[in-house]
Amino acid sequence: MTTPDDARFSPNAATRAKAALKRDPWDLPDVSGLVVGVLGGTGDQGRGLAYRLARAGQKVIIGSRAAERAQTAAGELGLGIEGEENAVCARRSDIVIVAVPWEGHAKTLQALREELAGKLVIDCVNPLGFDKKGAYALNPEEGSAAEQAAALLPESRVAAAFHHLSAVLLQDPETEQIDTDVMVLGESRADTDLVQALAARIPGMRGVFAGRLRNAHQVESLVANLISVNRRYKAHAGLRITDV
Repeated sequence: MTTPDDARFSPNAATRAKAALKRDPWDLPDVSGLVVGVLGGTGDQGRGLAYRLARAGQKVIIGSRAAERAQTAAGELGLGIEGEENAVCARRSDIVIVAVPWEGHAKTLQALREELAGKLVIDCVNPLGFDKKGAYALNPEEGSAAEQAAALLPESRVAAAFHHLSAVLLQDPETEQIDTDVMVLGESRADTDLVQALAARIPGMRGVFAGRLRNAHQVESLVANLISVNRRYKAHAGLRITDV
């Protein structure tokens, strides 16, 4: 009788493991036919991501608590973007980006657990506080916004990405490309490959695998540093990973 350990270390399994190690990390799947929903798509970050992905040819649906608000934002952006109430947006989408304010993060996801079941959910929320000294990172009980999403959505596949993008550049129609890297975190290579491929749809952008969700806190927190950089230098700074 074959035991689970026997199967794991069988010649076929060993061959597959070696093939995975040799696989080109830039050999990414085609995501052009997938529908992307953006929860919080009426906010600056959500609108910017929706605009850039639609401009790259992706089918995009904006979600909001009020369908009318989502439809207004979609009409302003054009490019075939649709607007729906959050639950409808989640149901109609293959991949869902969460770009809601941190204060409403948990409540929004709890309300959409059923609609997001089986979906790839990309969390790009940055838990930040602000005082007279500037932006600073908060410490969610679960460790990060992404880990909170994973805890609240046990039937979804959660990844984290798109944290360090300038909403100003994303929404600027005069900006042809955004030269930056997107740090992608997740538990499944198949899922992080999908997110990397989605990022690569935007000219100038590249998705780079940056670890599992337990490493999301420092990625989310780095936005506080970028805000300080941007304020000092009056810039829209992003990130580039060298030697990759």
